[in-house]
Amino acid sequence: MHDADTVRVVIAEDSVILRDGLVQLLTERGFVVIRAVADPVSLEQAIAADPPDVAVVDIRMPPTFTDEGLRAAIALRRDHPDVGILVFSQYVETRYAAELLAGGAGGIGYLLKDRVADVADFAEALVRVASGGTALDPEVVTQLMGASRRTDALTALTVRERDVLELMAEGRTNSAIAASLVISEGAVEKHVANIFSKLDLPATPTDHRRVLAVLRYLEG
Repeated sequence: MHDADTVRVVIAEDSVILRDGLVQLLTERGFVVIRAVADPVSLEQAIAADPPDVAVVDIRMPPTFTDEGLRAAIALRRDHPDVGILVFSQYVETRYAAELLAGGAGGIGYLLKDRVADVADFAEALVRVASGGTALDPEVVTQLMGASRRTDALTALTVRERDVLELMAEGRTNSAIAASLVISEGAVEKHVANIFSKLDLPATPTDHRRVLAVLRYLEG
């Protein structure tokens, strides 16, 4: 797990005010901001030249200000799989976001600017994504996935398992889930194993089962 002062960040945000604000906020909290750029081409060049731990990417950037940032994020996941991607936007763009999340790998985040209530929460999410974890705003994934296709599987979960899965959807670690529910980490591990089993998520070399479980939950 990274600490903030070891996380190297590239920021892609077309708004000068927001870009400079992010640089200042992150620098003050110990992050190493190695580049801050305004367009997808500069983002790709920056990461190719010096890959960071994580890239913060807005969706709407030049030239059309529609979905360039999200398409750039998908390309980065393909070309630089070790770089975490945190999409940070005012918008839920469904056309490409589902593709970005569908791989099931860790090191991915999608947060809505208007729903981040505390800078410390954003910084924690950035560290989590840089460390291979996830930070998915439930509102984002709910809009992406729509009505559940797996309701039957979710109904097999116990109340406690659903509580655990809900906290997983917030990006909580097992220790944080244990503290929130006032149970042991061992109990959380058993609940997580049961969730994987009931949602038919066997271990594989590539799929990140916590992400897939969260997607199943948010679909429902």
